Amino acid sequence: MSRPVDDRNGRKQPNSRNCFVCGLENPFGLGLTFHEVASGEVVSEINLPEHFEGYPGVVHGGIIASMLDEIVGRAAMCGDHDHFYLTAKLEVRYRKSVPSKTPLLLRGVVRKERGRMKVAHGELVLPDGTIAAEAEGLLAEYKEVGGNSDQLEALGWKVYPDEQAD
Repeated sequence: MSRPVDDRNGRKQPNSRNCFVCGLENPFGLGLTFHEVASGEVVSEINLPEHFEGYPGVVHGGIIASMLDEIVGRAAMCGDHDHFYLTAKLEVRYRKSVPSKTPLLLRGVVRKERGRMKVAHGELVLPDGTIAAEAEGLLAEYKEVGGNSDQLEALGWKVYPDEQAD
């Protein structure tokens, strides 16, 4: 479901096996992939099918919040992919309805770092450049997972190869 961003312009981040948003082996998930395009900045592109709608033709707000939650967390991971963060607070602002079956861009940027905490901004952008939804996330370092190769392997945490077009 996600489309690869031109990897010449960014380093691809790892994905997990079963995560709803980034789990590439989760048949019910979104399957997003993420690319770092600058220090503390990450992007993802997706085109959501109808089964993620709330109203006909409109993506469910919970799906939008999930994607924004993931993109702010992914921004916090830039440069250190085995160092995880949990969302302590997420404030979402819905600006426009998000159509299904439409190419969408997610962008996340770290705005502040202080000790074990980071603040990141995420936005969901429509094809015409309009910001449809945005979020501010407060993220806390999660030391229980990450850095341990057995835990990472159990998560299926790796850079998966891009699917080849037929």
